[in-house]
Amino acid sequence: MKKFRADLHVHTVLSPCAEVEMIPPLIVQEALERNIDIIAITDHNASANVQAVQKAALGSPLKVLAGMEVQSREDVHLLCLFENFETLAIWQSAVDSALPEMENNAEFFGEQFVVDENGDFIRREPRLLLTSTHFSIDEIFERVNTLGGLVIPAHVNRSSYGLFPTLGLLSDQWPILALEISRHLTPEKAVATYPALKGIPLIQSGDVHQLDQFLGVTIFTLAEPTLAEIRMAFKNENQRNVSIEQL
Repeated sequence: MKKFRADLHVHTVLSPCAEVEMIPPLIVQEALERNIDIIAITDHNASANVQAVQKAALGSPLKVLAGMEVQSREDVHLLCLFENFETLAIWQSAVDSALPEMENNAEFFGEQFVVDENGDFIRREPRLLLTSTHFSIDEIFERVNTLGGLVIPAHVNRSSYGLFPTLGLLSDQWPILALEISRHLTPEKAVATYPALKGIPLIQSGDVHQLDQFLGVTIFTLAEPTLAEIRMAFKNENQRNVSIEQL
C-alpha cells in the first residue's frame, strides 16, 4: 500500500469561471510542485479538456482522473469521476442532451476554451456550461453508477450549489460513498455543523479555478491510483482508506 495525495476538483479554461492560467501544462506542473499524486479534471458540465491534461501528464508520476462537475436541476454540484475517458464520453453525450440550448455570454460568464496538451487554443465552446442540466440528483447517481462511475456531491457546505444549504438533507435513495467539503471547513467543524455527515467518508478539495488554489490534503492509502482503488478506500476495504490532512 502507498499513500497518495489528491485533489479531485480541478477546473481548466473550459470552465468559464476558471482563470486563463488553468491550461494543461501549468496544471500538471503546479500539481507536481505541490507533491500531489492524483487530480481529477472536473469542468462544469464538460469534459473536452480532460484528455489534454492527461496527455500533458504523460511521463510524469501524476495520475489524472477523467471527471466532470455536473449541475443538477436542483442547482446542486456533483463531481462525477470515471475510470477512463471513453466512459466519460458516454456520460458527456447524456449531459449534452440534458443541457438547455443557450449560448454562452462570454462577457458575463467568462470564456470557455478548449485547448490541447500544450495549452494552445483549439476552439471556444459556444454552449453555456454554467447552468443546470435537466437531470435530478437521483438521475445523476443512477446514470453515473450504471456507467461504473463515482458520484461525490461537491462542497456540500457551500451556500452556492452546496447540498446542505440548497436542499438541507441527504436522501437514503442516494448511494453516497463520500462527500466533499470546501477548503474553509475542517472535518470536525463539518460534522458538528451537519450531523448527517457523521460516518460518511469526506474529501477536501481546492475547487481549483486558479493555480494557487491547489490544496492536496486528501490522502488515500491505495495499491495504485485508480478509481476502483479510490472506491475501495471510501468503503475502507482491504487496507484502503482515506483521510484529510490537517494544515
